[in-house]
Amino acid sequence: MLENGAKLLMHNFASALAKAKAGTILDRQAIGALLAAGPEESQELFNAANQIRHDHVGDKVHLRAIIEFSNYCRKNCLYCGLRRDNHSIQRYRLTEREILNAVKTARELGFRTVVLQSGEDLYYDAPTIARLVETIKKRHDLAVTLSLGERGRDDYRDWREAGADRYLLKQETADEHLFSIIKPDGSLQQRVQCLRWLKDLGYQTGSGNMVGLPGQSLATLAEDISLMRELDVEMAGIGPFLPHHATPLKAAASGDLVLTLKTLAVTRLCLPQAHLPATTSLCTLTPDGRKLALNCGANVIMPNLTPAGVRDKYLIYPQKADIIEQPEAALKSIQALLAELSRPLAQDYGHAKKTPGRSF
Repeated sequence: MLENGAKLLMHNFASALAKAKAGTILDRQAIGALLAAGPEESQELFNAANQIRHDHVGDKVHLRAIIEFSNYCRKNCLYCGLRRDNHSIQRYRLTEREILNAVKTARELGFRTVVLQSGEDLYYDAPTIARLVETIKKRHDLAVTLSLGERGRDDYRDWREAGADRYLLKQETADEHLFSIIKPDGSLQQRVQCLRWLKDLGYQTGSGNMVGLPGQSLATLAEDISLMRELDVEMAGIGPFLPHHATPLKAAASGDLVLTLKTLAVTRLCLPQAHLPATTSLCTLTPDGRKLALNCGANVIMPNLTPAGVRDKYLIYPQKADIIEQPEAALKSIQALLAELSRPLAQDYGHAKKTPGRSF
């Protein structure tokens, strides 16, 4: 009986992978079958994702410079070191001048995209962020991505009109019950509403999820991927859950490396034209994180250009891989890795490109 069950599982995997390679839209059962790939099937899955990446977004790797300008947050998410009730953290806010200086450094190093990221900090109101975006666009030839959490539609509209190109807002989980537990002062419905506003306003929109959250299942992960496909996101960040010592989930186990890579690979199969980063959390889980991710469908790397004096204070999870990484050294390391993989470094803005008339 077990042998027949194993054969059935292998058949389901083979059938699902064949459908994915043929461009068929996978249902949740097929996505689940791919996520359940065993050791032998996993490499086949990774190879398929790498090929789909090559076919749809090419071999170039895009760099995004992250500037984490505030670690204040009004939210109290159970997994996050920036949570409101973490009183052990030393809080900081960068001035507009400090933010603009970091942006200037990014451009001088050759970056074509900057990502302005913070906790949900209403100290920076909508006009302030709009002014920052306008100034960046006026001074530099850069694409601007914002990652500031949940705000009102009018704020998103003002920032878009100021010139913001993209917005990152991870769903974290598509399981409504699990979402209500890990984000007690939020709701999945509101999160999705924000993502829909962003799409309606013309942003290139990014979402993403964590792999290995307590209470998560393969069915949950399949739902995550399905939701990102439904939202037609241009970017999807897939990373492992990493427990922080100053949060209620401090005793939970870290997300599994192989399952994270499988989730990344299946996401590539389901969103062939999206940008998928080799996330910092994956690099924190293993030193080879970037290389592994780039071989499983990833095509973006996001080096940290937060000023060194505050970088170690933006700890959503502990021991971030990029805390001590200097920008120049990070670039050299990335260039060496890309040379090893025969992957050229992109020189354009890295806007997502969709086939005309076709959604993801």
